[in-house]
Amino acid sequence: MIASGERRAYGLCRPPGHHACTDMAWGFCYLNYIATLAESLRMQGAEHVAILDIDIHHGNGTQQIFYYRPDVMTVSVHADPDRFPIFFSGYADEVGSGAGVGFNLNLPLKPGSDDSAFVDAISVGMRKVRDFGPDVLLVSLGLDAYRADPLSVFEVSTNGFRRAAETIGSFDGPVALSQEGGYPCSELGDNLVAFLAAIDD
Repeated sequence: MIASGERRAYGLCRPPGHHACTDMAWGFCYLNYIATLAESLRMQGAEHVAILDIDIHHGNGTQQIFYYRPDVMTVSVHADPDRFPIFFSGYADEVGSGAGVGFNLNLPLKPGSDDSAFVDAISVGMRKVRDFGPDVLLVSLGLDAYRADPLSVFEVSTNGFRRAAETIGSFDGPVALSQEGGYPCSELGDNLVAFLAAIDD
């Protein structure tokens, strides 16, 4: 849809994908959808692609795939990996390597972070994205930052997801969303609807 000119697209992908690496399935993930989409768009002519991951867990697979490349920027807002899965990646000093130096940004947040901290970090990530100037923005949409999600350590509300979507939706170009985390809780659908409605405004 994005390659055909749509401004917004959403993929309800299950299982999630952002932990899958180039040579290893990991963390419920077998195929990294967002990385596959980024590479597909690059092959179809997009010069630069940005990926913003807002799952509570660091997208280690997406980072690994593009860590040495300057054509795909990866930005991740997630829980501090110290004593939290994924404990071995997602730290702020991981900035890319070789030609990819400066094209990977991790924004780990402390347990207990609320709507304001979550949205503020996304705003920092979006400034990095805009400075990069990508043709398209891809979002790994994790809804597991929600305060009642069984895997969450954050205090993000439904309104927090709405505000996050408004921040991301300020991007001038096309935006494609790929569903990542979001585990059984009664508000899961409400959070998704709030996010999708706000990013289209």
